Amino acid sequence: MTLRPYWITVEGKLGIGVTAQDEQKALVLAAPALGESDVRSIDPLSSMSELDQGHVVPNMGNWFKRGVWFPLGFD
Repeated sequence: MTLRPYWITVEGKLGIGVTAQDEQKALVLAAPALGESDVRSIDPLSSMSELDQGHVVPNMGNWFKRGVWFPLGFD
């Protein structure tokens, strides 16, 4: 089972970081964090440098573990 980190861009929020097997599973795992927000895009990440260094990186969980790692509290 290969896991990949994804960044989900949503309306009205900074975004959601989740690690999953594929985009569909990422959306399922992110559902509690999504709430009623509309998904704008879901993008696979290859490097932590693609994330907001001032807010996301210092406030994220373990992106090597399956589940939501940003925002915290949805694992």
